[in-house]
Amino acid sequence: MSKVTVTGGAGFIGSHLVDFLLKNGFTVNVIDNLSSGRLKNIDHNLKNTSLHFHNIDLSDYTNQKNLVKIVNDSKYVFHLAALADIVPSIEKPITYHRANVDGTINILEAARKSNVEKFIYTASSSCYGIPNIVPTSEKAEIKPEYPYALTKYLGEQYALHWNKLYDLPLISLRLFNVYGPRSRTTGTYGAVFGVFLAQKINKRSFTVVSDGTQKRDFTFISDIVQGFYQAAESKVNGEIINLGSGGTYSINTLVKLLEGDVVYIPKRPGEPDCTYADISKAKKLLKYHPKVTFDEGVKIMLEHINDWKEAPVWTPKKIKAATKDWFKYLK
Repeated sequence: MSKVTVTGGAGFIGSHLVDFLLKNGFTVNVIDNLSSGRLKNIDHNLKNTSLHFHNIDLSDYTNQKNLVKIVNDSKYVFHLAALADIVPSIEKPITYHRANVDGTINILEAARKSNVEKFIYTASSSCYGIPNIVPTSEKAEIKPEYPYALTKYLGEQYALHWNKLYDLPLISLRLFNVYGPRSRTTGTYGAVFGVFLAQKINKRSFTVVSDGTQKRDFTFISDIVQGFYQAAESKVNGEIINLGSGGTYSINTLVKLLEGDVVYIPKRPGEPDCTYADISKAKKLLKYHPKVTFDEGVKIMLEHINDWKEAPVWTPKKIKAATKDWFKYLK
């Protein structure tokens, strides 16, 4: 069986990718320091002899020799390990740089020394900032609005540099608004599904930003995982490719599908009115075709709503306190 390495494999997207790879006969090395990932996400696989878990901090360069040993003989490296969310990145920019930039350099070096067949970097559509054109193509202007977006873009630039200088076969995938079971439920105010589902469980009103007409390219996790695999298996090299749903959906549409009362909170600076991926490049180069409709995806989320029983319940007052630095710096 071919061996692969997944960094951030105990996280939301990473754990679903691990499921897919194990199901398709790969031996999988998971590297995760559990700073945001959870063993609970992969505990159903821990007895699988084809899974090997390594609790390692990628941002620590003293781990380089150990990383090379782990990555050695891997056919593919999927690099998903990163710190996410806007507000914590504003509060702790150095921490984010270490995790998202230094961590990327460290795993790039391990992959280079191990002669892997393909390195898949997980980039973020947040690098586009507030785009001038939607759907947004890979050629759009780069305008990071906060440290998380900047560090993910810097990591991408290092990855592309390793591809150019060291001939490390590589694709960078820019993801748009991924959702699905196991999406993060940390104490940080962030992804809308986690916020809304916890509110629904606790019979609270959905806290809708602005008037709810803003749109997001919500992309279901199984489509993203398929995109990762198709990228790894392809002969494509040195490319930046958007992965999205092929559509964009308003927050009001989401609220209608979830069914519940609404309370409106102030519009936030630094957020686009619409995220919408131009996925024509992914379709052409990777034969990527998302299959899960937004209605179907939301239905699946409601079927797994108990995953958010322990998630924090956000109220307008708590959100105001948690996002004060957001409003202070993103003017």
